[in-house]
Amino acid sequence: MITLDRLSREEALRYMGGARAVPDERLNALIDDCEAQILGGARPAFLYKIIDLPDERFTEGKDIAAHLEGCDRAVLLCATLGAEIDKLIRVAQVSDMARAVVLDSLASAAVEQLCDKAEREIAERISGAYLTFRFSPGYGDYPIALQKRFLTELDAPRKIGLSANENHILIPSKSVTAIAGISDRPVEQKKRGCAVCSMRETCRYRKGGTHCGF
Repeated sequence: MITLDRLSREEALRYMGGARAVPDERLNALIDDCEAQILGGARPAFLYKIIDLPDERFTEGKDIAAHLEGCDRAVLLCATLGAEIDKLIRVAQVSDMARAVVLDSLASAAVEQLCDKAEREIAERISGAYLTFRFSPGYGDYPIALQKRFLTELDAPRKIGLSANENHILIPSKSVTAIAGISDRPVEQKKRGCAVCSMRETCRYRKGGTHCGF
């Protein structure tokens, strides 16, 4: 079981679009309050499964083929903060948009921290092997429609209450699906970031002169 005891303010500020800004006393107080809400409401959970490669079910597109080059296995991963976080954000959106933005940004940072911790735990369990960075449906030409295939393979709806709607959006929203390659030898880290992201033309982080951290 993974717990979150502190959230990255630097990451949260970046999600808010103010990576270079220094928060004032009022914003710091709001972040403190929202962080306590997120940590109190989150129910971090993750699932993973190791598959043998090649596996055509999870390797659609040129980008994922390049990403997994040199790997004979892969880890399928999904992670979620739970439904209570979506509820906190929705309630704040009705009465206090500033709070809603901070809650949303802290939750985005929290789910990435959850994935990082899950990835480290998985790496420890497969000691002696090497992991690539995680690559999610929707990056590059890797179809976002694969979300449901990931969740079905991991039995996520039943085990941790994580599903996807008809538009392939994860529910709860503060959740992630991803794949990482496994090799018995060090693998070259392939190109990552805006260049391979399907959202690069509309991304609000790029418009603000920053990036999402991928």
